[in-house]
Amino acid sequence: MPKPVRKIASRKTRREITKGVIHIRASFNNTIVTVTDICGQVISWSSAGTCGFKGTKKSTPFAAQTATENAIRASIDQGVKQAGVMMSGPGPGRDTALRAIRRSGVILNFVRDVTPMPHNGCRPPKKKRV
Repeated sequence: MPKPVRKIASRKTRREITKGVIHIRASFNNTIVTVTDICGQVISWSSAGTCGFKGTKKSTPFAAQTATENAIRASIDQGVKQAGVMMSGPGPGRDTALRAIRRSGVILNFVRDVTPMPHNGCRPPKKKRV
């Protein structure tokens, strides 16, 4: 007697997400863009390194723009229409990434800078005695 044939379902389920949050981490060496839903589950992400930029070219504004466009294109395919932006880091790709989001057609709810700032910082090392 032959075994019954079972269909293997795809693990990826198609979710319709209308609101999202775009997290931009702009360091001096790279720019990482992550699009999440409201709960924080990742929808899509991209970075300057995954877009094919290597070395010092990763830290350019053009690389940040390309990474942002890739991440947003993938999230728009999943249905994202509105988003908030959380930026962190002092890198050169901050402004260019935000401009790329504005041009993409996604409606922005808020733009927030969440760069961590020390209130008083670490205790400095003791002075050298000569």
